[in-house]
Amino acid sequence: MTYHHTTFTPTALITGASAGLGRALTHALFDIGWHVIATARHVDRLDRLRGDHVTTVVGDVTDPAHRAELATILTANGGLDLLVNNASTLGPSPMPHLAQYPLDQLAAVYDVNVVAPLALLQLALPALRSRDGVAVNITSDAAVMPYEGWGGYGSSKAALDHLTAILAAEESDVPIYSFDPGDMRTDMHQAAFPGQDISDRPEPETVVPSLLRLIESRPPSGRYVGAQLEAEVTS
Repeated sequence: MTYHHTTFTPTALITGASAGLGRALTHALFDIGWHVIATARHVDRLDRLRGDHVTTVVGDVTDPAHRAELATILTANGGLDLLVNNASTLGPSPMPHLAQYPLDQLAAVYDVNVVAPLALLQLALPALRSRDGVAVNITSDAAVMPYEGWGGYGSSKAALDHLTAILAAEESDVPIYSFDPGDMRTDMHQAAFPGQDISDRPEPETVVPSLLRLIESRPPSGRYVGAQLEAEVTS
């Protein structure tokens, strides 16, 4: 699934595209000739992504009206080659233990991290099928490791992982991946460690080659870790 040096312009829909991994992936894709439909909540950050190969759409992935707008854009585009559900929320910061976790805020975390990705997959699957496309849900090692204080975010990503696995079993014609990028130097990661220095974490741009390898090589649907894919490239 390599699109270099071709007259065909593939299209990706990336949520949470204005910062972190979403922004890094958006830049990487339009640098190699993709058209990117980039969506996020912050208009000022999205404005910095404007260009010939980028369509920016301001909105919240939990908003049905925003998702309907994206569906209209996909229909007008005539299909989709890649969906990346990157938008996530950490929840309260500092992160509370589950025994004290405000349930309304827990529900909001699940709405962003679990329900919205499924809603976007539901509307995007026909467009992906029409282009032999792929879908990627961005997950975390907090989905598989019981880190103290990470109960809200971690359990939501665990739910997203299992949802991804079940959907992949049900939709054999569309490869669907969970991708764990590892720790990155992002605003969300900083919110998880308020007041701490996270400058030792890698920049999101360093993870993009592993994610592109996953998208282009199209292995069987499943859960993949960025560091492991990088090791395969360098070994």
